[in-house]
Amino acid sequence: MTRTASVERTTKETSISLALNLDGRGESSIQTGCGFLDHMLTLFAGHGRFDLTLTCAGDCEVDYHHTTEDAAICLGTAFAQALGDKRGITRYGSMLLPMDEALILCAADISGRGLYVGELNIPTQKVGDFDTELFDEFMVALCRTMGLNLHIRQLAGKNSHHIIEGAFKALGRALRAAVAIDLAAANEIPSTKGVL
Repeated sequence: MTRTASVERTTKETSISLALNLDGRGESSIQTGCGFLDHMLTLFAGHGRFDLTLTCAGDCEVDYHHTTEDAAICLGTAFAQALGDKRGITRYGSMLLPMDEALILCAADISGRGLYVGELNIPTQKVGDFDTELFDEFMVALCRTMGLNLHIRQLAGKNSHHIIEGAFKALGRALRAAVAIDLAAANEIPSTKGVL
């Protein structure tokens, strides 16, 4: 079974092309126009072992809000498409990830119910020219379109870059576990309700 998806999305604010392979090697080519977001998505793909290609032409002359949110919408849509009815997946994944002085807990449930709960204390308003408040915007959009229940909690950390980087790496690792095929139940929907 090939678990791949391609998404094309064009609005008056962004034009995005995305390709995703859940069973890849972590290879990526990311071009959003925002260097920090490119860096985070490269880390996410690498730690998740997802092959990810994403190009975005967005209104970066305004700011990175639309680019960040719309990239997450497309990524969540691609995950949902690639997972199909979610038959055989492990469904849950979690990671406790240290990133220098930062320590991030991430827990994911591919439940079909999109909800993001974040408890991060990012000390600066920007990392480079990236508004750190956009981290939450990305996660909310990802969860809504993917049907992902996601909790990310900062247990330690003082450096904004380390906190956000730790969160993206932890998310990649948690989703890597959650989308993995459970060989003991490879033909089953991982829910007592029989549907996700």
